[in-house]
Amino acid sequence: METIQAIKERRSINFFQADREIPDSTLRELLETSNLSPSSFNLQPWKVIVVKDPERKRALRKCAFNQPKVEEASAVFILIADPMGVEENLERVLDSWEQLGYLKPEARDSSREMAKNLYGTEESLRRKIFAVKNTALFAMNLMISAKGLGLETHPMDGFDEEAIKKEFGISTDKIIPMLIAVGYLKEGVKLLPRAFRRPIDEFTTWI
Repeated sequence: METIQAIKERRSINFFQADREIPDSTLRELLETSNLSPSSFNLQPWKVIVVKDPERKRALRKCAFNQPKVEEASAVFILIADPMGVEENLERVLDSWEQLGYLKPEARDSSREMAKNLYGTEESLRRKIFAVKNTALFAMNLMISAKGLGLETHPMDGFDEEAIKKEFGISTDKIIPMLIAVGYLKEGVKLLPRAFRRPIDEFTTWI
């Protein structure tokens, strides 16, 4: 599917085929494509839990205000924004840049300090915003990639974050920006027309 077509046809689906699974190979391809998302300093501060097991989806549904699509979707992705992505990934990023010729060895120390100054301390609001912002880029890439693979998605903001952390063993310093249900549109369901979108001149300033 062409990129523009995928963007125009992507919808947030509420009704999934509950008895249809997504092959693991397709889920891996989806994740690999999503992982090409841009990120600040290439630090990729995201983690993902792919929930496929029916019992675990049932537990997740309880944490998501009992929304049926959590159980009906073939899989639900718990997206985790990790403020510690700076410390976890920075040296590997710098290694890659050196190996590929983006960074001269003598500039490594200054690049490391630049990253640490840009994204603040581990507990800072700036660091949390960094993690969530980049995970949101991953999330949008995931939904467009899913459409290209013939899958439907629904990003979900209605859930109890602390309950999910407790149920799935996610540490308290992490942030869950959203869940994304992934699967196939339920047979016989006809989507209503796309709802209200603001005209671009309402939110755009040309200078």
